[in-house]
Amino acid sequence: MKVSFTTVDNLPLVEPQDDLVDIIISSHANNGGSIENGDILVIAQKIISKSENRYRTLEDITPSQEAKELAIIVQKDPRYVQAVLDESERVVRKKPGVLIVEHRLGFIHANAGIDQSNIQQHNNSERILLLPENPDASAQTIRDGIKSALNKDVAVIINDSMGRAWRNGTLGLTIGLAGILPIDDRVGEEDLFGKKLNVTAAAIADEIAAGASLLMGQTVEKTPVVIVRGYPLPDKPNLEVSTATLIRDKNHDLFR
Repeated sequence: MKVSFTTVDNLPLVEPQDDLVDIIISSHANNGGSIENGDILVIAQKIISKSENRYRTLEDITPSQEAKELAIIVQKDPRYVQAVLDESERVVRKKPGVLIVEHRLGFIHANAGIDQSNIQQHNNSERILLLPENPDASAQTIRDGIKSALNKDVAVIINDSMGRAWRNGTLGLTIGLAGILPIDDRVGEEDLFGKKLNVTAAAIADEIAAGASLLMGQTVEKTPVVIVRGYPLPDKPNLEVSTATLIRDKNHDLFR
């Protein structure tokens, strides 16, 4: 199997209500690229959130007493802490400089995935950027848009940078997807020596998201879209999938 990862270069800065499908198609074509059947488009969460206008302005947020008390512990702006709480189900861990929460979408995330970097500010009011309201639906919208514009069946993964238990550093993980199975479950199959597999299930969507993140970078690269070519997609293009499959059940999560 040969799998390639190619950045879509020279994308403009994305603004609310921008047509991401048109931007991706035209930018890639202008650089001599094409989108083909079976491609996987990995798209950084940030440009999805920007196009969906998922901004909040700190001056418009009134922190609760809980947010004020928590802000002292984590040493963050209480308005920012309130925004994190608004996006979360509960606080998982806290210490100076660190606020880990269970996002309402189920992810265990630092600061509920709220972003403050690479965001254009307006009128001296500090803006923050939230995760998409429904990342799976956002991925499906992009997938449907590619089908409508080019008559190509593709998969879409929306990735975001997250930390992991036991490991330093962050990597790109899937927060939304469409058209690709999130997990390749091999339980019940046999290995090279005929031993039955009991727990082997590869998080394919996350592995692809991480590979694309390596090309996207984290600072000034401006390459928030990567096209992955060569990895086989499911035979049923309209298969219903959900990122929730990647989230471990709370009863089996030893870190919560």
